[in-house]
Amino acid sequence: MNKILSWILRLIPAVILLQSLWFKFTGAEEAVFIFSQLGAEPWGRYFVGVFELITGVGLLVPRWTVYGALLGVFLMIGALLAHFTVLGIEVQGDGGLLFGLGWVVFVCCGILLWMKKKELPFFGNV
Repeated sequence: MNKILSWILRLIPAVILLQSLWFKFTGAEEAVFIFSQLGAEPWGRYFVGVFELITGVGLLVPRWTVYGALLGVFLMIGALLAHFTVLGIEVQGDGGLLFGLGWVVFVCCGILLWMKKKELPFFGNV
């Protein structure tokens, strides 16, 4: 059961992160708007996109899952803080979709981290 749950918790955020790459790397209007609001267009969009790619792949490779989950938590802390401080919950009439997806990735990665904490060098004996 743990193995099935682990794969579900890995696939959901990986799919969300990897599909969002298209918008970041192609310069989609929504992505450009978001990073312009944050004062980080275009370099921030590419930087976050690269880390989302690393995170998504990391989540799918079993021996890297814990590191992908750790990166996912940190990326989503940044994304959620951006929503709370600059962007707001709803961005360009999306009904809060991006905000909600951020929470889904954060929660899935957080649970994965908790499940696999013994694989982290600094929590190995916890």
